[in-house]
Amino acid sequence: MTYQWYPGHMTKTIRQIEDQIKLIDLVIEIVDSRIPASSRNPDLDRLSQGRQRMILFGKPDLADEKANEAWMRYFKEQGLHPYACDLRSNHALKNLTPQIREVCKEKIERDRRKGIMNRPIRAMVAGIPNVGKSTFINSFSGSSSLKTGNRPGVTKGRQWIRISKEVELLDTPGLLWPKFEDQSVGLKIALIGSMPDDILNKEELALDLIRMLLSRYPDCLKERYGLDSVTDAPGILEEIAKRRGALKKGGETDIAKAAVLLLDDFRSGRLGRMTLEIP
Repeated sequence: MTYQWYPGHMTKTIRQIEDQIKLIDLVIEIVDSRIPASSRNPDLDRLSQGRQRMILFGKPDLADEKANEAWMRYFKEQGLHPYACDLRSNHALKNLTPQIREVCKEKIERDRRKGIMNRPIRAMVAGIPNVGKSTFINSFSGSSSLKTGNRPGVTKGRQWIRISKEVELLDTPGLLWPKFEDQSVGLKIALIGSMPDDILNKEELALDLIRMLLSRYPDCLKERYGLDSVTDAPGILEEIAKRRGALKKGGETDIAKAAVLLLDDFRSGRLGRMTLEIP
């Protein structure tokens, strides 16, 4: 299966960002902690030139703890100012404003020399669909001004949100890029739910997930589903159907239902904490 999704509103989003970037001091990019590299849109590197950058780890509680630490070190070495916490928690985000001030200290000092005092830092929040941008903004601002949902495409337009007298945020819709040169990137983006499931063959997606887990976290499938000697992806999906009661009339296994069960278990963290790529 070819993994690709680039609806027309994303082209419009690119134009909006190009128009707004001149107003921006800082780009806060949210990535999914399970795929920190694949969930970074390469177009943001071009669009963000000349701006300070922060990387926020979304859903770190679903990712491998040691891998989170490795990715934090990696992004620090790249000069991208990583920050990991529960983006749903206002309490967990209380230290983010001082971090933003530190990242933007040169901008603050330039303003001071010009006699401009207390101008808020303007930060754009960006990322691929369904990584938690609106959830983060709602938590950070202590309100629920933005719609959120566990599916891509909930945020449709840009919105300015004043966090405090020090920080203003520009929310942007989730943004992918026109073509995945590496289809493994598209696969991982599909696995975390950043493409609509209804455009995907979920059985093939589940089989690709099983193959990936067999190479990185082989024990998780055995522990979750009580599997023993089955080692090939189709056989494992068949066994999941049997053991989870995913059966059609007459007792035939319902592979489509088993695929949905497996994907839901992965996305919710019921398979355990796991990261699908390392630095």
